[in-house]
Formats: sequence, structure tokens, C-alpha cells
Amino acid sequence: MPLRVRKNAATPPVCCPLTECMQLLAGAWAPNVIWYLSHQPRRFGELRLDIPPISARVLSARLRELEDKGVLERVVRASSPPSVEYQLTALGRELVPAIAAIVEVGRKLKAAPPAVKQVSAARSRARASGHRPAVRSA
Repeated sequence: MPLRVRKNAATPPVCCPLTECMQLLAGAWAPNVIWYLSHQPRRFGELRLDIPPISARVLSARLRELEDKGVLERVVRASSPPSVEYQLTALGRELVPAIAAIVEVGRKLKAAPPAVKQVSAARSRARASGHRPAVRSA
């Protein structure tokens, strides 16, 4: 008869900093919101125009989440009618170089020659099917 697994009474360690940061960036549209706020404060409607596929509901949730985590701040402007702008905090500005690096790699991937993309696609299909591709690199 196997031994019963005992519950660990130790408190779990603090989350890994890399995991914490990646969880923030993994949120739907979070990197896009940070990217579009990186140059200047934006209003809600302006962000909707910057990121057309995002719904108002998701954008609102993402703005709240990023505000709660200290990445951006919500600033109410005393105007007629009153308006609200979102801007990055110092912590949020620290994320911009990382996102810029990811954007640069994305540009390189998008500009990759078709042969490289075909080899990559063949390898992906082979992994999905459990076979090794018979692709030779040039």
C-alpha cells in the first residue's frame, strides 16, 4: 500500500520575478496598451482607435488591471466635459524597452525570407504530428 502524501505546512515562496513580469505582459492586449502609452498619455477612445480589434470591455478591464499593478495611472482632467487620460508610471516606463525589443524581434520574424518560414512551419507541423521533418537547412 503506497504511503499517503502529506500536505506541506510551509508557506509557498514569493513568486519568481520573471513569472510576475510575464504574467503582467501575458494579459490580453497589455503589451499593446503599454506600447501605445509609451509616447504620451492617451484617452480611452484614443486607445480604442490605436488598437482596433480590442473591445471596450477588455480595454477597460486591462486598464484597471494595469492601474492596480502600478503600471499606469488614471488622471482626471478638469475640463468641460471632464476627461480621463491614462499615462505610464515610472514602473510602466521600465517595461517599454523590453516591449520594444520584442517588437524588433517580431519585425525580423515577419521579414524573414519565405524559405526560413517554410522550414519553421514544417518543423511545427512535424512536432504536432510527432515526426521529425526531413528538412535540410541551406
